[in-house]
Formats: sequence, C-alpha cells, structure tokens
Amino acid sequence: MFRPPYNGGKTGDVEASAGSRPLYPMMLEPPELRWAFIRKIYSILTVQLLITVAVSAVVVFVHPVSHFFIATTGGLALYIVLIITPFITLCPLYFCYQRHPINYLLLTVFTVSLSFAVGLSCAFTKGKVILEAAILTAAVVVSLTLYTFWAARRGHDFNFLGPFLFASIFVLMIFALIQIFFPLGRLSLMIYGGLAAIIFSGYIIYDTDNLIKRYSYDEYIWAAVSLYLDIVNLFLSLLTLFRAADS
Repeated sequence: MFRPPYNGGKTGDVEASAGSRPLYPMMLEPPELRWAFIRKIYSILTVQLLITVAVSAVVVFVHPVSHFFIATTGGLALYIVLIITPFITLCPLYFCYQRHPINYLLLTVFTVSLSFAVGLSCAFTKGKVILEAAILTAAVVVSLTLYTFWAARRGHDFNFLGPFLFASIFVLMIFALIQIFFPLGRLSLMIYGGLAAIIFSGYIIYDTDNLIKRYSYDEYIWAAVSLYLDIVNLFLSLLTLFRAADS
C-alpha cells in the first residue's frame, strides 16, 4: 500500500492544527491527505444512501411498483435480475475501479439495483417497523464510526476482526439456507436478525478502521462499497428482527 512520507510542518504553522493531528500512532502519511480521502468516501457513501432512500420510497409509496414486482411474471423476473445485478456488477467493478467515469457508472448500477431489493423488503413491512430499524441503524452507524476514530487515535487496531467476521458471515449464510428449506419459525428469525446485526456492526468497525489506516487513495470505490454494504445489511438485519418481533 502506498504511504507517502510525512514531512511534518513548521512549529506554529497550520500543520500543527487539530486537523493535522495523526489519525493513529505511527502514522507515516500526511493527515490532510487521509482526511481528504475519508471525506471523499463519506461523500460517495452519502449519495449512495440518498439514492437508496429515494428508490425505496418509490417502491414503498407507489403501490403499483411493488405490485408489479410481486404479482406479475415480468415483475418477478425483473426482481430476480435486480437481485443478482449487484453481484454481477462487482466483477467489472473489480477491474475498472480506477477508470473514471466507468467506475462511477458501475457503482450507480450497483447502488440502484440493490436499492430496489431494499425497497421491496420494506414494501410489505409496517411503517413503524421501518422507522425503528432506520433510526437504530443511523444511531449504530454514527456511534460506531465515532468510536472507531476515537479508538484508532489511541492506538487500537481492529484488523484482527477480519477472520472472525468472515467466519461469522459463513455461519450466517448456512443459517439462512436452513431457514429457506426448513423454516424454524419467528424465534429463529429474531435470532438470525440479532446475530446478523451484531456481525455487520463488527464490519462497520472493521471497515472504518481499514478506511483510516489501510485503504490506498485509489481504492475509494471499494471503501465506499464496503461501508455501504455494511449499513444496508445492518438495516435489513434489524428490519428482519423487528418484523419478526412485531408479527
């Protein structure tokens, strides 16, 4: 990973301001460059989340849209296409993540297609449940992000979470497959939603720590995709938990 040497600054210069403080001990790159990179990631992430909210609102409040997806053959076929499109888009995005504007075009396709899946998950859910999941998601994301920045500045490193989170995702996928073929009832859905929420909360810490320390400056697309998926999956996990509890 490219880390340009940090040449420091003159005493009393603006480089000594709070914004120039290292984000973590033994930081070798200029903090200003890393902060600029972080602002770019969160700008992209904000646009992604706004697109998701807009598309989901259309699916939820314009009833013919959700009815088309659920009640017609063409809608079901399109729904399947939209479900697999994000996974398909990640392949060319892997090779073109540095090629502008193709990377942004692929990122938009990825975001919009996934937003339809989020919207359809909300379309047949009570508004109270959606609001509870959204508020809790926002609270968790903000608090964990602030905590990770605070912990990184004090020398804490969360890279060790990687193998545990990967193993947890694998177990969660097996759990989901069991639920599909052998439904275990409302309690199991609540357990699944709770475990998934904990796992993706861990991913928010892990990916934010990588954003602070490990992502190179040309990996802004992957950094945004990682955090976006963490937030969306956390919301869907909480939605599953609250929907099962409310039924």
